[in-house]
Amino acid sequence: MKRAAIAMAVLGVCAWSFAQGNDKPAQNPPAGQAAAAAPQGKRPPQAKTRPEYDAYNAARQLTDPAAVEKAADDFATKFPDSELRVMLYKSAMQKYQQANNADKMLEMAHKALSYDPDDPEALVGVAQVLAERTRETDLDRDQRLDEAKKDAQRALVTVDTDIPTTGYPPEALKSYKGFLVSEAYAVLGKLASDAKNWPEAETDLKKSIDALPDQPDSIAVFRLAVALDMQNKIPEALKYANQAVDLTKDRPDSPAGKAARDEQDRLTKLSAGTAPGAPKN
Repeated sequence: MKRAAIAMAVLGVCAWSFAQGNDKPAQNPPAGQAAAAAPQGKRPPQAKTRPEYDAYNAARQLTDPAAVEKAADDFATKFPDSELRVMLYKSAMQKYQQANNADKMLEMAHKALSYDPDDPEALVGVAQVLAERTRETDLDRDQRLDEAKKDAQRALVTVDTDIPTTGYPPEALKSYKGFLVSEAYAVLGKLASDAKNWPEAETDLKKSIDALPDQPDSIAVFRLAVALDMQNKIPEALKYANQAVDLTKDRPDSPAGKAARDEQDRLTKLSAGTAPGAPKN
């Protein structure tokens, strides 16, 4: 929960910084200054008119997911050429994610991608939902999982090319990028784990943890313990199982907390040579 709260705070900082840095419609730089003023990476989305910018700001103030979605739809209708449409649909995506409404989160992420197919945040949002919510019985299972993998891999590329850098606090930008990289690798690790490709899962999950070491995802840490366990790397697996237990100490009865403790117990017994089939010292 702490990681999710910090992630949303980072996203909020980025959006706030953008809004504060554009208190009037964008203007073209004087002739001869375009090269010097060119930002690194992608140019931030800009409003073309004051009414467009004011409507965007009004929509950004909303907190109810459905209200944000309606405001985004109304904005897209009123300003069909606006660069800010993707920002509002990503805002709706975030709000639905906070409300644990995966179906609507996926819908908003797809709408955002319809305006910017390389947006790394929206790509990760789609990949997360498809990886976590696809069932074995789904008729389009393979298609959904293929899309999840492609979107996560694409996000790892566009996180370095499609996130504006001008106007954002450097530390917030670094955390935001680290969060997206961590989430993308967590998706890939989950997909590899489900396919029982344990070496690949190990590699991806370690990259997920390394991308945001101060706030590791407890589920990614648990899945890494399992991937190592399945390769008979018991001491290292126990290290990560212990970490997963520590990360879920405030919610030991949650599914993640129980799974981490069960894995820790199994690996502890294996290490002591007491688990069924464990070699004797």
